[in-house]
Amino acid sequence: MKTSKSQQEQTRRTLIRAAVELITEKGYDAATMKQIARMAGVGDATIYKYFPTKEKILFAYYELAIEVTLELTEETPGWESFTLQERLQRLVDGLLELLLADREFVEISRGLFGKSPLLMMRDHMPGQQSLKQAILQYLQHAEDSQEIAPCDFKNMISGLFGDYLFAVIAYWLKDKSDEFADTTQLVDMTLAIFVTALQSGLINKLSELFSFMLRNQLSRVMQNSSGLLGMLKLMRTGMESAK
Repeated sequence: MKTSKSQQEQTRRTLIRAAVELITEKGYDAATMKQIARMAGVGDATIYKYFPTKEKILFAYYELAIEVTLELTEETPGWESFTLQERLQRLVDGLLELLLADREFVEISRGLFGKSPLLMMRDHMPGQQSLKQAILQYLQHAEDSQEIAPCDFKNMISGLFGDYLFAVIAYWLKDKSDEFADTTQLVDMTLAIFVTALQSGLINKLSELFSFMLRNQLSRVMQNSSGLLGMLKLMRTGMESAK
């Protein structure tokens, strides 16, 4: 009997929840795929149709958390009238609220990611694409409404927000202050600085300054043939030694 997409999604979520509970209780290494499948009430082989490895379940947990957070965030009453900072603040707060019930599991999974940094490269980060699209829409809305200055780097900034979000989670996991007050203050301050930079057009100005400095430096190097050759020799030596 063929299962519907909604049934498949429900099974997927049930498996993720079972994995969260077992890994929290037993630890990542001790919790087996067979145990996860049985707790979820599916066949031992069925779990592999959804997740070929436990690592994939960890990623799926964050994918789902971000997906749910984005849905709930944009359903917030008065959302359309929110400023950019309020939207970003609600998104960060919403994700931390969702992760709070699974904080021990989140700490375990972050430890595993820390041992394998390649897992957290931007292109592989859980929820990166949906998060990037949402942030891009928030930035475009703020620019269209003239809340922020025109920005040439909205796409890049949207991609970097995932890094920021996972950095906030890492800070939150170490936060021992009452009701995570330090994390709240950190998010407030960083988002305020970020939005102020966008409002003032500072990001574009910094880019122009960097571009000018780079062009100026390259011009000097190109005019000095010995300097250029020296730089190229250093680059070649460095690349050869890295082989």
